[in-house]
Formats: sequence, C-alpha cells, structure tokens
Amino acid sequence: MTSPSWRSRLPRPRKPADRTEWIAAGFIALATFSAAFHAIRAAIRVIFGHWYIGAPTAIAVVAAIAVWWWWKASAASRRAARLRHLRLTLVDLDALSYTDFELAVRDLMVRDGIDARHVGRKGDKAADVIGRTPGGYLIVAQCKHTAGQGTVGAGVIYTVNGTAGPVHQADVAVIITNGSFTRGARQAAADFRIHLCGREELRRWATDGISLQELLKLTTPLRRFRRLRHTSNRLIHHGSAPRSTPFRHR
Repeated sequence: MTSPSWRSRLPRPRKPADRTEWIAAGFIALATFSAAFHAIRAAIRVIFGHWYIGAPTAIAVVAAIAVWWWWKASAASRRAARLRHLRLTLVDLDALSYTDFELAVRDLMVRDGIDARHVGRKGDKAADVIGRTPGGYLIVAQCKHTAGQGTVGAGVIYTVNGTAGPVHQADVAVIITNGSFTRGARQAAADFRIHLCGREELRRWATDGISLQELLKLTTPLRRFRRLRHTSNRLIHHGSAPRSTPFRHR
C-alpha cells in the first residue's frame, strides 16, 4: 500500500463553527488586509521615490501590456485564419446540441471577419452571440436549434425586439435557426426590421460560404430600412406579445 501524499496530511481550511471563530477569522482577515495594504504602499513609495527604480518598473509594465495586447491580437488572427475556410453542412448543424450550435454560429461569424463572442447562458436576455463587423455595426444573434426542423414563432421575435436595441444597443438583430419561421414570425420580423436566417439562409451561409454581411445585405452602408427598429412604444401599443409556436431544443 502506498503511503498518503504530503498534501493529504496538511490541515484543510474549514468554515468557522461558531461566533467566536467568526470573530477571530474577521480579525485575521483585517490584519492580513492591513499588512498587505502597508506593504503595497511602501513598495509604491520606493518605486516612485527613486527614479532609477521607478523608470525601469514603468517601462516593464508598459512592455508587459504591449506584449499582452500583441499576444491577444495574434491569437485572434490565428483563430480567424483557422476558420477562414470553415464549412458546415445542415446535417452537421442538425446533429449539434443547442450550445454547440451557438458556438458554430460564433465561429461562422469569426470566419466572416466579425469580432464575435459567445454570450449565451441563462439570463442572456435573448442574445447568444454578439459581434461587431469591420464597418462598426453591432450584431446581436439569437440562436434557435430545433429538433426535427421545427418552427420558430412570433413570440421569439417580440422577445428579441425588446432586448436587442434597449439592452444590447444592437444595430442589427438576427435570429438564426436550423428550422423555419412561422408566417406570424416573418411578419413581426418585417415590422421590427429583425433579420431572419432560416434553414435555406443557413445553408447558404454555413455550407456555401456566403458571408453573413452579404446574407443580411450589410456590405453597403446600413440604411434606415435595414437597421433595427427600436419599438418599445409599439409593443405597448399592440399589447402583450403573441405566443410563439413551441419548439424543442435538441
């Protein structure tokens, strides 16, 4: 039998058991914070009180920041190069989970030169991917991965309309699905100038390689009739949003 490692013999921290231990823990935390504060203040005095220490330190900090930014830009460039020839078939997309579908949408946007990030999670306020085009337009994408090529109803359109502009400050809102949209959804999207990317549009984008900018007609200046319409008053005027046709995530 092997002897237990030295790590397993170390005392493990535990939560204070009673009021006395909580008070003791508070004093220890206060003393630790005070010591750290005085140590940092002393170090700052030494650095800025002697130019021969402060100057090299400032240069080192600036160099470190420059290297970090260069590494970040280089990593983004390498990733974009890897995704430049990305192609996904509808069969590939149908087989994904809803989270992987969101990540695929992000990667396709990156392929098209859009600075995109995945933000989809619980409480995402109807935004799964947010990206900025080279022209400076902010795109908010809501992804709906359906099972069995289901339909997306008008309720999703109303939800996106209520958050894309007021919450995310989007110039363009697009809903992307591997399924289709109901007639009511298409009518609501036309009213609010929300772009729809259904199964056929998704095939042209993901498989044929047409860029999202070309698909949404964003290659020219974003004219008023293509920009997201902020319609909070419109929602109040029409009352509550209609119920969307149910769909099921894979």
